[in-house]
Amino acid sequence: MTARDPAPALLPVLHAGVAVQPARLEGDWTLLETFANAAAHPGELSETGHWLPATVPGTVATALRAAGRWDETLPPPLHQHDYWYRLHFPGSGRRVLRCNGLATVAEVWLNGVNVLTTRHMFAAHQVEVELAGADNVLHICFRALHPYLRSQRGPVRWKPRMIQPPTLRAVRTTLLGHMPGWCPPVHAVGPWRDIELLDPVGDDAAHGVRAELSGTLDGDTGAVALQLHFPGAAPATGAFSAIGPDQAIWHGELHRTGPNTLAGSLSVPDAQRWWPHTHGDPALYRVDASVGSRVLACGNVGFRTITEDRDGEAGAFGLRINGEQVFCRGACVSSHDLPGLADSDEAVARWLQLARDAGANMVRVSGVTCYPGEAFYRQCDALGLLVWQDFMFANFDYGGETSASPAFVDDARREVAQWLASTRAHPSLAVLCGGSEAEQQASMMGAPRGAWRQPLFDALIPALVAEQRPDVIYVRNSPSEGAWPFQPDTGVSHYYGVGAYQRPLSDARLANVRFTSECLAFANVPCARTLAEAGLSQPLHDPRWKARVPRDAGAAWDFEDIRDFYLRELYQVDPPRLRYERPARYLALSRAVVAEIMTEVFGEWRRTGSTCRGGLVWQLQDLLPGPGWGIVDARARPKSAWHALRQVWQPVQVILTDEGLNGLHVHLINETAAPRTVQLRLRCLRDGEHVAAEAVQTLTLAPRERRRLVAAGLLDHFFDFTYAYRFGPPAHDVVLATLHDAAPDGATDEAAGQPRNALLSQSVFLHDRRADALRDPGLRASVACEDGAWWLTVSAQRFARWVHIEDHAYQPESDWFHLAPGETRRIRLMHEAGATGGVPAIPSGEVAALNADRAVSYDG
Repeated sequence: MTARDPAPALLPVLHAGVAVQPARLEGDWTLLETFANAAAHPGELSETGHWLPATVPGTVATALRAAGRWDETLPPPLHQHDYWYRLHFPGSGRRVLRCNGLATVAEVWLNGVNVLTTRHMFAAHQVEVELAGADNVLHICFRALHPYLRSQRGPVRWKPRMIQPPTLRAVRTTLLGHMPGWCPPVHAVGPWRDIELLDPVGDDAAHGVRAELSGTLDGDTGAVALQLHFPGAAPATGAFSAIGPDQAIWHGELHRTGPNTLAGSLSVPDAQRWWPHTHGDPALYRVDASVGSRVLACGNVGFRTITEDRDGEAGAFGLRINGEQVFCRGACVSSHDLPGLADSDEAVARWLQLARDAGANMVRVSGVTCYPGEAFYRQCDALGLLVWQDFMFANFDYGGETSASPAFVDDARREVAQWLASTRAHPSLAVLCGGSEAEQQASMMGAPRGAWRQPLFDALIPALVAEQRPDVIYVRNSPSEGAWPFQPDTGVSHYYGVGAYQRPLSDARLANVRFTSECLAFANVPCARTLAEAGLSQPLHDPRWKARVPRDAGAAWDFEDIRDFYLRELYQVDPPRLRYERPARYLALSRAVVAEIMTEVFGEWRRTGSTCRGGLVWQLQDLLPGPGWGIVDARARPKSAWHALRQVWQPVQVILTDEGLNGLHVHLINETAAPRTVQLRLRCLRDGEHVAAEAVQTLTLAPRERRRLVAAGLLDHFFDFTYAYRFGPPAHDVVLATLHDAAPDGATDEAAGQPRNALLSQSVFLHDRRADALRDPGLRASVACEDGAWWLTVSAQRFARWVHIEDHAYQPESDWFHLAPGETRRIRLMHEAGATGGVPAIPSGEVAALNADRAVSYDG
């Protein structure tokens, strides 16, 4: 940062808390595009040029989108031009100008004077300024990044292939838009966070106040600490309160601890603990402060403990929340608004709700993305989602013991310290990680072992974390530990054995995965409606389809090839032939095989006796419609992978595993804090219809219990469940385990929030996975409207494998499931706003299954 007026020594302290009374500089912002370095000074800009209306906070991409000049299929290359933002506003006297995020090489000019220059997207900057009177003019110039980077050269020990250009390490900016094959080339340019104008001597002392809030737990007593930072002189005293989930209130006092700061603390005895939603309630306490006659909403805190779980054999890694072992599952998030990087509840809520609805209890923000805003963490707190947060350092050589530049070290320290201070209140933050794949990149690029580790991750970041967030777990890099830093049986890994490395499903056990912060990346095919809306109805080898298929830079394959590999191996089909002869069947099998892989792998990792303590799928959502990595498509419609994961991520779960000559094992899980009495029913079906063997058992699972049953022990005679002994032809083709609540009819289950006798979980074992191995199920479907809601009823004469629903205007609440013979499933159909142009919609669609000869239609 370079500040020319006034001198840096005169600048006020920059506090990084959350703005509780924002002093956003608002008005009619406009935007002008010029050639790179065409204007050195705002006085050289044309007043009659093509200035566009602009939103601040916002980006150049959002302004172009609003002006109808944005094409999501072919985004313009924003790093080739300069972009000037301009605002006229009144005011006189001394002020503090605060810029909370400028992407990326930026100059700030006030009334023709350059007051700030920065090359750091992730840090906030502020300067004292003197306003001129009735008409002040603020210009912010975002210089073309690519010409700037061409002037940045320096020795490096390795260059990552996936990031273009590799000189991006010279500035602090997001890698989104710079990873060909990973995400669209949408470049982050503009004032993506608030611009504030603070008055240190104004009459309203609360205007521009920032709050640093934290909640800690000592035994059963919660402690709330609050600091309020004022632009000017702080009042002598104040007060604050914490309001619990049951509306109980605790009070505390605030006292001046510095010229601009009030601080205080209070205790909450017998505090309710914050839990991930799979294990309890995410209890939050609202904190309000009183300053004079003003009441300031300072945010929420939660009380929980998080400890690293290294128990067991060497290499173990997991988390304990409030002392309880938690299997972490979820997905990595990329960007909830790639063009605009918006920080609002509206921008993030639906995506995070989809993660929670799938049964996820953790999301990861990878180091190749961008720091989310306050709304993201606020929503994770409320939804009970743990957050694995990488700092935004990935893949690059940031310098060894002697080669890291002082300017970079200062930038990194400012970035990490500000982020830590601004997120201190959030109980959802569980793991803070130095960055992504820096150690892996070094080792895979052939750097010597001594160069794999970097002081940034070993010293600078962990020291700041220990000082400001001692309540969370620090991991130096994702992945790290092991003889190779990406070794799956030690510490944290990025597991692509099942996936990109084309290993068999058995590798999920053989690899002895401990905790994988990335895994199971496939080109996941969206529903037919999303493909049709995007003009991608056929899986053709043309630029439109293949442009949406993710790939690794430099690889001779893409992630559709990986999916096709498992189609061939598991379903015994020829994907290329199927694609051009029966494209609809190819897409159906492609969706089903991913669902099968997700189910099998997470079933393996969650089974009793597994050493795995967590798995995060790459990724949660697509950035464009098409066969992307997301388990949810770009239209926020869940894909087959989401529905399959929802069935294997439940807190109360049954899982079947093939143990070879040891037969079939049944694993029962109860992650909740209450005992659960359940009925387990195990059926072996011949021709998908006739019961060849059956066992029923009622049992009570203790809180947090995991139990393993040997299927052979449930029968009083020999039965070859897995067809491992092969004495003659198989006596069955399907093994179906169901778990129902075992309470009397008509009762309700308050702990589970659902009717008694409800189907809690289901697991299926097939010794023959071929796509055509089972007979047609004889599907039937009907639809009816009840109390204004549409319900689809599906039944089957024989076992139906991967039942799937396609509706022209409605989205099924449940999809991609198995249906037992004689079973009826009622599924609520949820109307999508705008799907029928505002005309009341009548459901109509088709129900299909993997083993169905043809789909059956329904119409309301």
